[in-house]
Amino acid sequence: MHDEVKEYYGKVLKTSDDLQTDACCTDEGMPEFVKAALSNIHDQVLIKYYGCGLVLPEHLTGKTILDLGCGAGRDCYALAQLVGEQGKVIGVDMTDEQISVAKSYVEYHREKFGFAKANTEFKQGYIERLDELDLADNSVDVIISNCVINLSPDKQSVLKEAYRVLKPGGEIYFSDVYASRRISNDLKQDPELYGECLSGALYWNDFIQLAKQSGFLDPRLVKDRPLEINNPRVKAKISHIDFYSATYRLFKLPELETHCEDYGQAVIYKGGIPHHEQKFVLDGHHAIEKGKVFPVCGNTWRMLADTRFAEFFEFIGNFDTHYGIYPDCGDLMPFASANAVSNEGACC
Repeated sequence: MHDEVKEYYGKVLKTSDDLQTDACCTDEGMPEFVKAALSNIHDQVLIKYYGCGLVLPEHLTGKTILDLGCGAGRDCYALAQLVGEQGKVIGVDMTDEQISVAKSYVEYHREKFGFAKANTEFKQGYIERLDELDLADNSVDVIISNCVINLSPDKQSVLKEAYRVLKPGGEIYFSDVYASRRISNDLKQDPELYGECLSGALYWNDFIQLAKQSGFLDPRLVKDRPLEINNPRVKAKISHIDFYSATYRLFKLPELETHCEDYGQAVIYKGGIPHHEQKFVLDGHHAIEKGKVFPVCGNTWRMLADTRFAEFFEFIGNFDTHYGIYPDCGDLMPFASANAVSNEGACC
């Protein structure tokens, strides 16, 4: 399947207009600072981008970012401006045509950004085998990926390698496609369905279990939406399955528990995270307003206290007394667009 994906993204697709679905679109709004960053990117890099939106975690200044499946490098060059000259962005992709474009414009973007030295690096290889690319243990602050992991035939290896290279307290923040049920082997062998990010998609609960087995004990859903399949030929093959585009964040925090446990804790957001001064959104259930006491479970506490976000919060309480599990911490399909149930104010 690696060869099929290389063929599809290296030769079949020419621009994002050639995609048959909106599966590779993250559907994230474009703030002005993101538009400004994209305006500095070379046209040839933009043309070879197969998707929309930008996977954009918070507080990246000075950090080392790894982009899994970077393609021609659009997201890398956008993030390079956000991490600044003291930060670094590493892109990994297996497709010859894509990675050659990314490498061709390193010096162009260094000059465009006004940096004394380039802060981008591109490696050709497989996201399942980062150990072959001289990426050391505990060396990366944040990993991003934009609708690529579904294309991997060995998704558990991707997650295990991501866990290995992340620093303690680091995270993988990524968008991908998930299915409402497990996909049959015959559909997985269809090159078009696979290349369109559909038949390689994981059943959502299989993803949750893989993430936990790989060390990411409490996967957090940031946002999601149902996919539209407008091509009649593609839809006829796979219309019996519902698909969702979702953004997850997975923290490398070995102390996390498998469920949201109540220790009577709370946090106060002090502000200060660039572009998120009044509110910090950790995930779909935690939109934390500046200055307001916000009750949290033990896992959420650690995601803020033991990560790059700690300096922006005050922390109330400790782990001395356990009050039980949060009542809404269950195992239903996590996507809000599927359940249409509001959990506003709940921890989980």
